[in-house]
Amino acid sequence: MSFTKLLVPTYTQMLKALAGWLDKAQLQFPDTGSEALLTARLAPDMFPLSTQIRFACVQAQEAVFRLQGKSFPASIGELVDEGRNAGEQPGSMAEARARIEETIALLEKLSPNALDKDPDEPIAHELPNGMVLDLTAVQYARDWALGQFYFHLMTAYAILRSEKIELGKADYIPHMFPYIRADTIPNS
Repeated sequence: MSFTKLLVPTYTQMLKALAGWLDKAQLQFPDTGSEALLTARLAPDMFPLSTQIRFACVQAQEAVFRLQGKSFPASIGELVDEGRNAGEQPGSMAEARARIEETIALLEKLSPNALDKDPDEPIAHELPNGMVLDLTAVQYARDWALGQFYFHLMTAYAILRSEKIELGKADYIPHMFPYIRADTIPNS
């Protein structure tokens, strides 16, 4: 299994979709209204939109370094701290977009096999509460790296929808449009 071919395009296309959702939010609330969205939550005990954006970026970045067997750079810790403190300091849409762009740039710099390793190689993944998950590389990629990334991505989508941002399936999967057979496109 090529972890690079699985994770890098997935992270890249979905982060680009997330940036598109933020663009739509800014178009719908052109003045300062879109900035207020960054503090929106689905439930009082959940992190706000600004955190969901940052944590989606964290998940993609952590996978890059963990699968390469490298230590995390300080920038990941800073991103985690930004996310944890986003309830009080949500930042701006420009800063959220910058975090997405930084993550995409990291992904785009990777060599074609940068994340590839033995699928059975053990990975010990320590959670913030001190618990450790003992996984294989394939379990980490499949069950943690993708799952956590999509959790934060979909929570961001749900927050935007709950705040009346006009998003639909086409906004979620714009990367699929090139695969549509031309003769199957409905005539409006």
